[in-house]
Order: sequence, then C-alpha cells, then structure tokens
Amino acid sequence: MLKTLAIENYRSLRRLVLPLGRLNVVTGSNGTGKSSLYRSLRLLADASRNGAVAALAREGGLPSTLWAGPGVIGKAVRRGEHPVEGTVRAGPVSLRMGFASDDYGYAVDFGLPKPHGRTAFSLDPEIKQEALWAGPFLRPAALLVERKGGRVRIRGEDGGWTDGGHQLQTFDSMLSEFADPQRAPELMTLRERIRSWRFYDHLRTDADAPARQVQIGTRTPVLGPEGADVAAALQTIREIGPPGALDDAIEQAFPGSRVAVTTDSGRFEVAFHQHGLLRPLSVAELSDGTLRYLLWVAALLTPRPPALLVLNEPETSLHPDLLPALANLVVTAAKDTQVIVVTHSRPFLAALEGGSGELGIELSTIELIKSFGETTLDGQGPLDEPAWKWPSR
Repeated sequence: MLKTLAIENYRSLRRLVLPLGRLNVVTGSNGTGKSSLYRSLRLLADASRNGAVAALAREGGLPSTLWAGPGVIGKAVRRGEHPVEGTVRAGPVSLRMGFASDDYGYAVDFGLPKPHGRTAFSLDPEIKQEALWAGPFLRPAALLVERKGGRVRIRGEDGGWTDGGHQLQTFDSMLSEFADPQRAPELMTLRERIRSWRFYDHLRTDADAPARQVQIGTRTPVLGPEGADVAAALQTIREIGPPGALDDAIEQAFPGSRVAVTTDSGRFEVAFHQHGLLRPLSVAELSDGTLRYLLWVAALLTPRPPALLVLNEPETSLHPDLLPALANLVVTAAKDTQVIVVTHSRPFLAALEGGSGELGIELSTIELIKSFGETTLDGQGPLDEPAWKWPSR
C-alpha cells in the first residue's frame, strides 16, 4: 500500500507531499488541483509502460506542464506586502514524481533535453534520473537500483554497485525497459505492481457509448476503461465474485429491481428488471444515471482487485439518492485494495465517511486548497509532511 505520494513542479503542484491510507478522498473547490493530482498518478503508471514521455508531450511538452509560478513565494508576498515577482532559477528545470510504501519507494525526474543536433521531437522531455529504494524513506544505503542519464547501476549483495549493462534512451524509463530478474528482482516486482493500478475516469453513458452496445462476451474479471464489456463483467461477478454481492448492490440502489445478463450466440446484453414493469429494460433504454451505476458496480466488485484503484469523480450524473449505494461499493472495494477517490461532492464525501465508519475502514480526507496559484494540503504545515527526499541528479 502506498504510504506517501510526492509531486514537484507539475502544473499547480509546486511541491506536494501527501500521506495516504487504505481509503483516500481527494476533495476541494474547482481549480484547486484535483485533476492535476489525478493526472500525476496516471503519469507514474504510464512510466511502467514507457508512456510517460508521450503523455507529457500530449499535454504540450514539459514547458506547458511545469509549475508556472516563481520558484520561491516569500512570506512578504503571502502577507500581501509585495507583489508576486519572478525569481532567478537556482537549479535545473525539473518535474519530479514519486511514491513510497513500506517495502519500496520510487522516484523519477524529468528535465529539458540538451540542445544537441536537430530533432522533430522537441516536446519530448528527458528522464534525467530514476531511483528505486527499499523501505519508505530514501537513504543512500537503501538504494537498490539507480538510473542517471542512460546508465543503470544495481546494488549487489555485498553492498557494492555493478553496472546494469544496458544503455537506456533518454525517453525510456527503467521501469519498463530494464529487466534483470537475478540482480534486480525488486524492479520487476514494482513494475508489475504499478501495472496493476486501475483508473476509471468519466465512464461514457451517452447514446453512442460502447456500454450501450451488445458485445461478444468472454470472462471479464476487470471492466475495460470504456465499459464496453459491462455485461460480461457483471456476469463474471455473478459467477466468481462474492456470493450475492451483485444482487445486494442493485437492491440497495434500486429496491425491488434486479439485473440479469442474456446471451445469444455469444453476445451478452444487460436486462434490467425493474419493479412494476412487465418486461426488462435493455441497456439502450437505461437512463444515464442507472447505466453509470451499473458500470461502477462492474468496476468496484471486480474479482481481481488491483494494487491501487483510482476513481475520478465517480458521482457524476448520479442522483443524490444513489450516493450512499455508490459509497458502500467504494468502501467495500477498499477492503481488498487501496482506493483513491477524487471528488468535489460534499454529499458523496459524507456518504463515504458514513460507510467507512460502519465497515471500520479508516478514511483519509485530502482537502486541497490553492494559494498564489499553488496547490497545498489544507492544514498541512512544513513540519506535517511525511518524510521525503528526492534523489539527486
């Protein structure tokens, strides 16, 4: 389980070091940096598949994603005694992201490319440094694998360093492109753990949404990111998921209703039986809110829980009466996986607080605020941050 998340110089996240628990709710007003925090987690996950550089390029490159404010915001500026002014940069351009758990920690440092030769890939940042260490805190003695520039070195059993024997390109992450199961098994373990992270962001429910189409069905323990396989995912939950969990989730949200999955020559379709109707409703007939709730049922009752489940505004398009049922699904999922929920809905937060209390799961509320363009954790002072140290270039 992740215990600490650290982001530096990504959009409004000039420096943010957050403590994490089993169930975490990121909340705050519009424009406080919730989406930036969500994107930074996705970038860390992209690094395990060598997609972080491409993702940054799609956002306009490193210059467009870097913190746009001054390097230092002095006390006089915060008191309103002086205007915000630019400062002389003391160090190299750097966008840094990392996390730590009880067993391993990881950090990556992106920087600007050196001006050498002609290239059409001028928006591509370079990976300047990566580090993997043992335990929740970075210490020189805890480093296991380190990458600087294109070279990777590995700590041996005797405590000494050996060369990884492989030159990485500046756009390649060692998480995805370096593998040595004998000398660096920890790197492969961490890679697979990050690749299991699962993100759900605004599942589509419009008339042309993939979830409204009849699909060929196969066993689906993990709902796809667009929800096209919702019927197969619901049937998989019914067959190999927690007994009765699917029926309970539907009953709590829609009393007297039930969901069935019909098959015809391998094609799966959802049939929603609603109290008082003489025939079931097809998925094409469901309201946006009802379909979205079914999608969340398929995602959160997964028989194959990930190491980390990140949900971005899951309450969107749902009637307030459905929020307690959705909160119960989220809290139940947190029994088997670490969950991060990004939301600006106070009623949904209240429902999560009530549900977590009933199931005895501690909920960590991360209230983001913005001051002088910088995102900070409400109530967190300099001495309240979790211990964190960045690897040096």
